[in-house]
Amino acid sequence: MAKVGIIGAGSWGIALAVLLHKNGHEITVWSKIEQEIAMLKAEHEHKDKLPGVKLPEDMVFTTDLQEAVAGRDLLVLAVPSAFTRSTAKLLKSVVEQDQIIVNVAKGIEENTLMTLSQIIEEEVPQAVVAVLSGPSHAEEVGRGIPTTIVVGAKKKATAEYLQNIFMNDVFRVYTSSDVLGIELGGSLKNVVALAAGMADGLGYGDNTKAALITRGITEIARVGVAMGAKFETFCGLTGIGDLIVTCASMHSRNRRAGILIGQGKSMEEAMDEVKMVVEGVYSAKAAMGLAEKYQVQLPIIEQVNQILFEGKAADEAVKDLMLRDKKIEISDAQWEE
Repeated sequence: MAKVGIIGAGSWGIALAVLLHKNGHEITVWSKIEQEIAMLKAEHEHKDKLPGVKLPEDMVFTTDLQEAVAGRDLLVLAVPSAFTRSTAKLLKSVVEQDQIIVNVAKGIEENTLMTLSQIIEEEVPQAVVAVLSGPSHAEEVGRGIPTTIVVGAKKKATAEYLQNIFMNDVFRVYTSSDVLGIELGGSLKNVVALAAGMADGLGYGDNTKAALITRGITEIARVGVAMGAKFETFCGLTGIGDLIVTCASMHSRNRRAGILIGQGKSMEEAMDEVKMVVEGVYSAKAAMGLAEKYQVQLPIIEQVNQILFEGKAADEAVKDLMLRDKKIEISDAQWEE
């Protein structure tokens, strides 16, 4: 049995708390929001974020960060990406030497272009940082629906330890050393999911979505490989797998926001209506920063940025994508004479 601190009581943090408790681990959940912790203590259910998923009586809920961290074998950092750095700053003074932090959020910091694990390593240098990512909606994991995911770490021993902690008969965990590729796949797919949602909102069909998913993973892999990630990662669970589930499901807040934008709402109106953090909005600008830094073309992600931040109409963006210069699909194509 491991002692686990869940840092963040949103839908994903609570779903993983339920999973890890079922695996026999001792769970403490932290949130800085007093009303949220009071609700969890009283109801043993997150009525807002994960309704219908009952939480066991022996699960501890606290606003005391020291209580959630001290003596824990590992911490699961499950706050929205926009709050990763501020939360890591809070953790710096309470995390012990070589304590494991598993980041489960997805995003890239806009002003620094750093991944979330890089932020945590900078702010909490004494920690051992790993990531957990893949096609995994909290709503389904909380209900025990079979899910497959990847844990990434710099050391094999860390990855295998976490694999054993998280894995069970409905939650299969693979290991990987490509932490950068895992994080880029998980972050940039949210931007493509916004585009897929916009296509749905415009009333387009399966052909359009298939094109966005296929060309979207090409863009993600293009920038990832340029940064030093492994191409194989983008063909796997945290690449094409996560992209498919995010573009296809109504559980996806990014797709839902995209649908609303496609129907004519502004980015702000869409985020207000979804009532959850839409990570793709925060990653979109960062993605263009990476494209410029590494000199790669990301036409879908570029159009998403123009829709979000420059007021471009979604249908005009689709036309511009379709009418770009003619291309070949395979860069090293060999033609017969």
